[in-house]
Amino acid sequence: MKKKTQQPPQKPLKPLKVKISISLDSEVLKDITDLAEADDRTLSSYINKVLKDHVRCMNEPSRE
Repeated sequence: MKKKTQQPPQKPLKPLKVKISISLDSEVLKDITDLAEADDRTLSSYINKVLKDHVRCMNEPSRE
């Protein structure tokens, strides 16, 4: 009888990304680009992180 070999657990798939086009003030773009570089991320990845953090914060119940 052959012994079954276990497959290693599969990594969850990354969420699908959607390409969009946005307009930013040139100063905002410069600042966010500098922040992305300082965090060793691509501009797209950094903007995604900032927006996720902001949405999470906005969805938290108020702490009054």
